[in-house]
Amino acid sequence: MEPPIPLHTNWTNVPVQQVAEGISRQMIVGQSLMMCRLTFAPNVVTAPHSHPHEQITLVERGSVLYTVGEEQRLGKPGDVFHFPSGAWHGATILDEEVVLVDLFTPLREDFLKG
Repeated sequence: MEPPIPLHTNWTNVPVQQVAEGISRQMIVGQSLMMCRLTFAPNVVTAPHSHPHEQITLVERGSVLYTVGEEQRLGKPGDVFHFPSGAWHGATILDEEVVLVDLFTPLREDFLKG
């Protein structure tokens, strides 16, 4: 069996999917880990939710107000949020475009199916 081949790419080479109105997503998928780069239009709200996947999010650009459990936390560029499996969370995009980079494990099969 041959060893896996490492990937070197740039976000400009990763296809963009329109997920919902005001939300686009790019994905790089490994064997058990995936990275998603999401771009949100101003004032988009993602309903609070939980999922079995562990998630780490880096705020790349813009400001986002997160619901984390019962709390609200402001995320700014450079901030990192860790959402363990089953953690309740949601996001409200403020008055500017926001770019988030999410890491998920295991793979989000729901994302892969479209």
